[in-house]
Amino acid sequence: MIGTMGIFKSKDSLQWASQEWGSSTEISVPRITDTEHLVVLDVIFKPGKGHSFHIHPRQEEVIYVLSGQVEQWIGNSHQLLNPGDSAFIAPGEVHASFNKTKEDVRILAILGPSIGNDGYEVEDAEDPRISS
Repeated sequence: MIGTMGIFKSKDSLQWASQEWGSSTEISVPRITDTEHLVVLDVIFKPGKGHSFHIHPRQEEVIYVLSGQVEQWIGNSHQLLNPGDSAFIAPGEVHASFNKTKEDVRILAILGPSIGNDGYEVEDAEDPRISS
């Protein structure tokens, strides 16, 4: 329990999880910070990698680019985002992020409201680039 004041977290306390597409760490999720409203993830995409199209049925999301250039898809629209750029994704909207460069891309994914122990719900979605 974090109490009424909150907590401090150092970067050394973050635990990174590796995936095929890169790595991520949970800055704020219920089981770590007891958050009720916000989920914050720090995500690194390896060069040429990304994650599959998906939705968060009951959560909105902000993608904020910290470094590199990400190809961000929302529905069947996409845009290249650079450091300082962001994208807002409405609940239930199909989206995905891809690193088309030769350098790592680092983003913050901020979701709300917090749902469940992990803080977020995710469901695979059909790739809008190939659907009719």
